[in-house]
Amino acid sequence: MGRKWNNIKEKKASKDANTSRIYAKFGLEIYVAARKGEPDPEANRALKVVLERAKTYNVPKAIIDRAIDKAKGSSDEIYEELRYEGFGPNGSMVIVDALTNNVNRTAPAVRAAFSKNGGNMGVSGSVAYMFDPTAVIGLEGKSMDEVMEILLEADVNVRDIVEEDEMVMVYADPEEFHAVQEAFKQAGISEFAVAEVTMLAQNNVTLPEDGQKLFDKLIDALEDLEDVQQVYHNVELED
Repeated sequence: MGRKWNNIKEKKASKDANTSRIYAKFGLEIYVAARKGEPDPEANRALKVVLERAKTYNVPKAIIDRAIDKAKGSSDEIYEELRYEGFGPNGSMVIVDALTNNVNRTAPAVRAAFSKNGGNMGVSGSVAYMFDPTAVIGLEGKSMDEVMEILLEADVNVRDIVEEDEMVMVYADPEEFHAVQEAFKQAGISEFAVAEVTMLAQNNVTLPEDGQKLFDKLIDALEDLEDVQQVYHNVELED
């Protein structure tokens, strides 16, 4: 596939240093997803996707239960889902997904993060067309042949199956996320190293050393914002 899952890997690698922040973001995302429909993952597909991803980040059950209980209650907090697009150093591309209860706070904060770190905000659609929404499932301890046999047996359509970093990675359309997982679960696999619906760049770029340092500061600044949930980009990360 060429694009790999570097962005996901980087976020997982840095998790230990940002555990409380990541758990807080998951708590909000779970709450918002649960408010969209039934607070039951079997009846609420959006909630199920978030919970599957939370599991791979080892989000404590207490945080998950608290968010779902809050959604069941009488809380009148309303959050909007917003997407910002922009450019980082050396023409790199960045997508920022946010959940906010105050748009007037979020947009200026995102814009400031871009402008202070060698980037600038773009208009809607200026970057997203260069990314593909993609379901990514990562398995450890399985071979390519085993994974292919399971998916063929279940007659599940996927985009690609590749070996990356001692894992077998399955890339599929977002609509196939649950079908892929269910195929593996039927085969007795219930633990996933990666289980996300993400945005993968169609083409990655490599930055010069000074551009990479500035880009890293931009991503850190964006991810540190309270309202930002996900940051996607097209920069090739070093192993």
